[in-house]
Formats: sequence, structure tokens, C-alpha cells
Amino acid sequence: MNGLISLAAVLGILFGLGAAIGAADRRHFAPAWLAAAAALVAINDALLTNGYGLLPDMIGGNWNWQGKLLALAATLAIAALPGFGWRRCGITLVQAPGSLRAALPVALLYCAFFAAIALAFPGDGGDTETLLFQLSLPGLEEEAFYRGLLLVALGQAFTARKRLLGVDCGWSAILSCLLFGLAHAFSFAGGSFSFDAITMALTAVPAFLGVWMWLRTGSLLLPVLLHNVGNSLSLLI
Repeated sequence: MNGLISLAAVLGILFGLGAAIGAADRRHFAPAWLAAAAALVAINDALLTNGYGLLPDMIGGNWNWQGKLLALAATLAIAALPGFGWRRCGITLVQAPGSLRAALPVALLYCAFFAAIALAFPGDGGDTETLLFQLSLPGLEEEAFYRGLLLVALGQAFTARKRLLGVDCGWSAILSCLLFGLAHAFSFAGGSFSFDAITMALTAVPAFLGVWMWLRTGSLLLPVLLHNVGNSLSLLI
């Protein structure tokens, strides 16, 4: 029940902000796509939690392998539909010509950000399963969903774009990063909501860097790799 209440609150935030943005610029607002984005968030949340605990865990282990795999499978399946498309969602190895050189400084900044976090909050090294998990599924699942599928849906909901640091972005970038941060920093338990501003910052900031790299390169390859490296640095330093 706590998970469902948390989800309802997050969706309420999404609809509230989305309605306000849409009211301010109705010509570039498609409410149906905002509803579709909300449905995607709900599906992703349900699968990540193994149907809120209703599905038996067939894989086991100390980490959420099954939930991540189910959510990733759903993201890839939905992204393959005509309204989306893998290439449009950044699920491709092809990089825009000359984009890797442009993205290199941002990639280095991304790594430096997580290296600083790892040095400030050193981990205990973790075990083999922890390292394997952090080097694989978080980047694959979260980037494909938040920086890929969800970003496209929100981009259809809010079609206005501004040129920023060499890429065309809009409210979709801000909202997808906000939702990513809330997924880590916002929850409901013990009869009350909790919000961790530090966790929000530590997740939303690299999320913006990931969005920029995907928009610049046309591929999620670099964001996925850097996401997993960033998650693993505290285990390696």
C-alpha cells in the first residue's frame, strides 16, 4: 500500500506540473501524451516492485534482478511500438557524427561528479553480486526508461523546444529528470511522506547530464555506460 500511495503522489505531482505548463502554452501541449507518460511511470513502478510483491521472485539474490529485468523488458517492448521506435528512444549504438568529441567534457564531468561522491561517502567494497548488479542493470533499465521511453512520451506532451548548449530540449528533459530524482528521494512509509533533498540532487544532476549526452549523441550508449560506472565507483575506490 505504501508503494501505491507513493506512486499516486508522484503522478499527482506530474499531472499538477504538467497541467500548469500546458495551461501556459496550450499550443505546444498534448494532454493525451501526458496521460501516456503517467501510465508508463505506473507500469515501470509496478514491474520494478514485482507487482508490489505479488509476483514470486524467481531469481533471488540480494538485489532486485527480477524487477529490473521485468521493467527493462517492458520498456524495450513499448519502445518498439510505432508511436515510439527504438532509434527515437535512443536505443541504438549509432552515434551522431562528431558528437562523441563534443560529449567528452560532459562525460568527464559526470565521472568526476560520482568520483567526488565516492570519495566523500566511501563504501565497504560490496560483494561480487553487488558489483555485477551495479555494472549492469541500473544503467540499462533506468536510462532506457527515463532518458529514453519516458523522455519521448513527455516530449510529445510538451513540444516546445529551446536550444541549450548545442541541443534542442524542452520541458520533457526537466520533468523526466524530476521524476527520476523523485523515484530515489521521495517515498511514503509509516503514515507520512519523506523527501531527501540531498538524494534528489545526487540523482537529478547526473540525470540532466545524461539527457544532454543522449540528445547530443542520439544514443543512450554513453549515458548507460557512465551510469553504471558512476554507480560502481563507490565500490571500487
